Amino acid sequence: MTTRRTIAAVTTSRADWGHLEWPLRLLQEHPGVDLRLLVGGAHLDPRFGSTIEAIERSGFEIAGRVPFLAADDSDRGMGEGIGRAVTGFTAALADLRPDLLLLIADRFEMLAPAAAAMALRIPIAHIEGGEISEGAIDQQVRDALTKMSHLHLVPTEEAAARVVSMGEESWRVAVSGAPSLDHLRRSELPDRSMVEAAIGMPLDPAPVVVAFHPVTMHRETTGEAEAFFAAMAQSPRPIVFCFPNADAGYCRVIELAERVCADREDAVLRVNLDHLVYWALLREAAALAGNSSSGIMETASLALPTLNVGIRQQGRTRAANVMDVPADERAITAGLEEVLSPGFRSSLEGLVNPYGDGHAAERIVDVLASCPLDDRLRIKTVVDLGVGSA
Repeated sequence: MTTRRTIAAVTTSRADWGHLEWPLRLLQEHPGVDLRLLVGGAHLDPRFGSTIEAIERSGFEIAGRVPFLAADDSDRGMGEGIGRAVTGFTAALADLRPDLLLLIADRFEMLAPAAAAMALRIPIAHIEGGEISEGAIDQQVRDALTKMSHLHLVPTEEAAARVVSMGEESWRVAVSGAPSLDHLRRSELPDRSMVEAAIGMPLDPAPVVVAFHPVTMHRETTGEAEAFFAAMAQSPRPIVFCFPNADAGYCRVIELAERVCADREDAVLRVNLDHLVYWALLREAAALAGNSSSGIMETASLALPTLNVGIRQQGRTRAANVMDVPADERAITAGLEEVLSPGFRSSLEGLVNPYGDGHAAERIVDVLASCPLDDRLRIKTVVDLGVGSA
């Protein structure tokens, strides 16, 4: 009789849950896997909608809860949150002792379960390594997770090449695509009336969806936000603002969005949109504007015009639906006018998303369910990159 392997997975925010849901559903159904879900961070915080409740409603059993967010939105609070998260995830993983830990992307708090797993000698599988986002600390977090991980489920061939160039053995790297795209193929999205009820406004005319986060590589993390929200206040279309991530400066971003909403009857701010509602909203939208990875990785699958502002996503692979502009009010206004033009949208017909085809979850689960769990996985060989000594 084959022993089931225990795989622990970590989710800390709505941002990663939408990416993880289908890989976790398939792991949950796999006869050779015992899935244990650890939930922490923004999921447990009422300020961000206590989204753990939605996870439980969708049929997932929670194996552990790890609160760690600070009471404020300072960079010191972020650092102290990492410390609390290390302690919490160490306790949870020490109790579970899984065969493998599954992490995703580049949120700063993901350093905590990775550090805990390293101390406990638990191999790590990491989704979405090899990407680039030079304007956020996410870049360093992602690269650190790559070097701490033993398996790499990356979204593109370019990302795979970057991971290998960092000295990772090629057999550890698999191109899966981005798992968030699986929702378009597998999930039943809410209909138009359900989306209108969720956002509290009609979808005619089609709105601009705004997803804007603090720029964590700047000393003043909300410096780009001032110009962005000044431009968005003049949007010719209704606006649906999505809550920012729990990064240093998020309170100021919320304040600026609330100010626009106070001055316009056709603008709303939503604390937490279910990820399927969010996908359905993008399907109905006129454009997405902001600096979120969603605008880079996901909107291409809907051929949705996207205005990417500032440096946060600098360097990331993007499709032709993305227009990049600096964080300057005039440039943002002109860029929004361009992406909302009929000609721009019609130019996107037949667009192919470089981040995949909606089959990422299957590829991820195939790797996780069949990878070796012995020293070959745990002991990483340093690849000779052919660099001679001076």
